[in-house]
Order: sequence, then structure tokens, then C-alpha cells
Amino acid sequence: MKKTEQIIRDYVNAYNNFDIDGMLKDIDPSILFKNISGGKTDMTLNGIDELRQQALQAKNLFSSRNQTITSIKYADNEATFEIDYHAVLAIDLPNGLKSGSELNLKGRSEFKFAGDKIIEITDIS
Repeated sequence: MKKTEQIIRDYVNAYNNFDIDGMLKDIDPSILFKNISGGKTDMTLNGIDELRQQALQAKNLFSSRNQTITSIKYADNEATFEIDYHAVLAIDLPNGLKSGSELNLKGRSEFKFAGDKIIEITDIS
């Protein structure tokens, strides 16, 4: 298994287990994180501190969450993986979704690396 694949699998496993420190262990301090939904960028985070804060906030939104990697593609210092995502909300959201609602999505995440550190993540759904 490629080192980058293990880093990605460790990140996803930590995410699924709400392990923020585990998620961030292979993240470069200057990480750029973007979330794109419906073709529009709805979140951009700069640096590991912003990513940590967002991860801590998001942790409280779900009673469970699971990303399942369905495929991984590599190119130079980049990796793209397709995911199936399932989550159960822990709270009511302003958009009308209620606690206990299930979310099922398909998406992809693009990772860029410098050495053994993730320098950019783009989540696309």
C-alpha cells in the first residue's frame, strides 16, 4: 500500500471515529481545506487551527458518521477518492433537518501532499 493511501485511510478512520487528533496527525500546519457543494465553494479554511475548530464544531452535529472509500486514484502528489457517506444528525438544523435524520451522499475528496503531509483537501459533493 502506498504511504499516501495509508495516510488517507488513517484520516478517514479517524473522521469516522470522531478522533480529531487522529484526523490532524498527517496534516501540514498550512493546510488549505475547501468544501464544494452543488458546484459552489461553501467553505474555505486556511491552516490547521481553522480546520481543527471546524472539525470540533462538526463533531457535535452527528451521532454517527461514516465515509466509505469506494475508489482511489493517484497522480504525482495527489490522490482522489470517491466516497459513500452516511451520517445521523444529533441536533436539529436550521434548514429543517431534524435530529435522527439520516444523510446519504456520494462525493469525492481530493488530497494534495508535500512529502508525508496533507497540504490541501477539497471535499466535493
